[in-house]
Amino acid sequence: MGSEVIAVPTSPGTDAHASPHAAVPRVEAGMSWHRAHRLAGTLPHPLAAERVPLARAHGHTLAEPATSAALLPGTDTAAMDGYAISGRAPWRVVGRTLAGQPAHVPLAPGTAVEIATGAPVPPGADAVLPVERCHVDGDTVTPSETGPGRTHIRYAGEDLTPGRLLAPAGTRVTATLAGLAAHAGLDELTVHRSPRVRLAATGDEIIGSGVPAAGQVRDALTPLLTALLTGTGGTLAGAVHVPDRADLLAAELASADWDVTAVTGSSSVGRADHLHSVLTRAGARWHVDGVACRPGHPQALAELPGGRWVVGLPGNPYAALVGAVTLLRPLLDALQGRAPREPLRLPVTGKAEPYDGGTRLVPVHLADGRATVVPGSRPASLLSAATADALAVIPSGWAQGDAADLLPVQ
Repeated sequence: MGSEVIAVPTSPGTDAHASPHAAVPRVEAGMSWHRAHRLAGTLPHPLAAERVPLARAHGHTLAEPATSAALLPGTDTAAMDGYAISGRAPWRVVGRTLAGQPAHVPLAPGTAVEIATGAPVPPGADAVLPVERCHVDGDTVTPSETGPGRTHIRYAGEDLTPGRLLAPAGTRVTATLAGLAAHAGLDELTVHRSPRVRLAATGDEIIGSGVPAAGQVRDALTPLLTALLTGTGGTLAGAVHVPDRADLLAAELASADWDVTAVTGSSSVGRADHLHSVLTRAGARWHVDGVACRPGHPQALAELPGGRWVVGLPGNPYAALVGAVTLLRPLLDALQGRAPREPLRLPVTGKAEPYDGGTRLVPVHLADGRATVVPGSRPASLLSAATADALAVIPSGWAQGDAADLLPVQ
């Protein structure tokens, strides 16, 4: 299609100069895949920040840098079980120290204390001699090996000092980052709130469970999108089935307590596709209305007054997956303050059939530094995509063995 734009009517009582949603042009269709993907990942402002305990921080994204509150280790500590020694051998054992106990009295040359891993090393100690390298005879210790060795002492502050950066803002909190934060003396982290996402599967033919009868279709998109959004850090705020009626879809979009609604099966221009008219009447600002890609052309991204987002996805399962990685996943990343993901780029082999009008996305397996197309991909089938590692973004003019961007699907 061409570049014609359609003016969206203003809501009653609004001022075109005051409202960002007034008289906003809607791009008709045919936006490039790369532009649509980029817009979804850069347009939204991150959601508000909140302080959460470490037990709830996993999967969230830091809204502020995380910095250490502790000196780690807090004192010189033993890295091995053995003997803290001072001066030259032999050493006379004058005591014992365990983890959690205060530091021993200073060691004089020619003395040692038995010491446990993690216990404070007494002043005057030159090294910790591991127990497997010791020969003990009564209260006398001598080395069972000769030659220089490591000190086996972890020195105060060698890991962390107060104020040291643990991770910058925009970092997703992993299990290891949560553990590091605890090690660094933190009890909470400042993160962006997780986006609340509603899923609305439209269609009179849709059923939510069991084996579909003739004329029915099992809803495959709700479980697919639930896994995708939770893996991206979103929170499922409800999943509903909406029959093919504009008033019911409008009522669903008017419901409260969500940041993003993903609507499946109503983003095209058929008689049963009501998303465009419903959003236009609601005063939505359109950012994407159709993407020049195969499959998944009928995608939509719109913003309702108040800053809530609506993603329209095709009803065919594989086409919906393409739309989800194109618009929904980068949108959720942006709402959590994450920078756009850098795609992996590898040579692609196999039958991909480039789309002359834009971009084709095909499932691929990854191995040995290249991507191989999984054959048999069709818009209505997830069979090929189910075992794929990624989707390859194939541009027009692509030839066998050319490199392409790769988007993970698992």
